[in-house]
Amino acid sequence: MRLAAPIYRDFNSAEQWAEAHVEAGHSAADTLLTPAADDATAAAYVAAARQADIVIAEVGAWSNPIDPDPRKAAEALEKCRLHLDLAERLGARCCVNIAGSRNPEQWDGPHAENLSADTFDLIVESVRSIIDAVKPRRTVYALETMPWIFPSSPDEYLALIRAVDRPAFGVHLDPVNMINSPERVCRTADFIRECFAKLGPHIRGCHAKDVRIRPELTVHIEECRPGTGVLDYGVFLRELDRLDPDMPLALEHLPADEYPVAAEHLRAVAARHGIAFRQPAAAPA
Repeated sequence: MRLAAPIYRDFNSAEQWAEAHVEAGHSAADTLLTPAADDATAAAYVAAARQADIVIAEVGAWSNPIDPDPRKAAEALEKCRLHLDLAERLGARCCVNIAGSRNPEQWDGPHAENLSADTFDLIVESVRSIIDAVKPRRTVYALETMPWIFPSSPDEYLALIRAVDRPAFGVHLDPVNMINSPERVCRTADFIRECFAKLGPHIRGCHAKDVRIRPELTVHIEECRPGTGVLDYGVFLRELDRLDPDMPLALEHLPADEYPVAAEHLRAVAARHGIAFRQPAAAPA
């Protein structure tokens, strides 16, 4: 396994970027590059990552390809194609986005049409369009799992994989985003095992968060820092370790000063189970 987390610092070179992640003990990382980066710049990041034994985990294409406004949807589709091309040039594990939303006011928000058959078909069409335009060979396009849009369960993700029918369509697993019922809150270990049993061969990256339920009506389920909720990280880390030694697990959604605390918690849980995160090598000279 490889741990990743944001580093809030300006970098003047790929070497500085790699050095910062080595200092933090992270052997996986995202880059700050945009699709406007030329091939020489992309190659410099690839070389710096290789020298420091850092895996480029993901390129985020955060946008709404199924926006109900056709103009906005077209812009989002183009953004996804450009970012998938960047991920291909970098050899990133994946280019990741959510499926989007039919909500006209919130690109990632809930909406009555989000879980309809028509929306499922629209997602399939959009994913095919993105992949077919780029035809990646070194990376994949993946959808981050979500609580109120496809894919919100392992079975829904499997249905999408079959429907999209493209080898370059992969899985980005965020189990917390799918823990959207009291039953899943109470059975996180079983749910995590189900995710890996059904999606394991397709998983290219994961997010690390935690979840807890509050004693308020009707149901309040909230995200929290790893170690402050009920997610069974012992099971999660063991499944990751068995699946792929290069699998990135990326912390997210925390204040800058909480990332080291969360990382230390994950390392401690791993150690208790006799496993460890891979450490980066020396930084590039």
